Amino acid sequence: MVKAIMSGCAGRMGRVITQLAQEDSGIGIVAGVDVVGVNDASYPVFSSFDKCDVQADVIIDFSSPKAFDAMIAYALEKKIAAVVCTTGLEEAQLQRLEEASREIPVLRSANMSLGINLLIKLLKAAAPVLAQAGFDIEIVEQHHNKKKDAPSGTAIALADSINEAMDGKYSYTYDRSPLYEQRRENEIGISSVRGGTIVGVHDVLFAGTDEVIELRHTAYSRAIFGKGALTAAKYLQGRAPGYYQMSDVIEG
Repeated sequence: MVKAIMSGCAGRMGRVITQLAQEDSGIGIVAGVDVVGVNDASYPVFSSFDKCDVQADVIIDFSSPKAFDAMIAYALEKKIAAVVCTTGLEEAQLQRLEEASREIPVLRSANMSLGINLLIKLLKAAAPVLAQAGFDIEIVEQHHNKKKDAPSGTAIALADSINEAMDGKYSYTYDRSPLYEQRRENEIGISSVRGGTIVGVHDVLFAGTDEVIELRHTAYSRAIFGKGALTAAKYLQGRAPGYYQMSDVIEG
């Protein structure tokens, strides 16, 4: 059985993953790290990584950018794998994760769901065809009113997948209100909606002359992200150091 440390165990996703792990014989949460703390956890919870003394195979990180540095330092010190699901990381933190992958197996994804990662593949196939035909591209993401970062990491990942397929020709526009100009040809517009209890909706629109193609992914429960994180954690067991993605998990 894979032994995991849940970073951010007091958060929504931390609690979801804890519950899912209890139903999965292939993995168990043996410790949690969270400044908030959890009174009803079935495992020991530490307020920081420097206090954690429980052996594990992998860290599942659903915390915050503020907690990232201590998490990855601990993973490197203990030589254990890390599944990084935290969004809003700064460029320097992403660089540090890349450097860490030379010593330990790491997997980072802005979205752990199977559906989103399949959508990324579809976008890579669709973008060259539709862009060549003159279609404009817009992304609209919707999330609950407690989400702090905008746009979502998933929206950026969708845009990046399109840009990767198009040799980086696109720039991103996040807010059109300061602009007084028509839409530029090589741009992807990314818009954010925050309200209620929306788990996550991502729409990618290819708008051409007299026709629109729309691809949508709707998350009805956080469980889809938790299941993906647990699958990724099990996938990393025994892997060589490297930078892995959910596409590697999907392809086996």
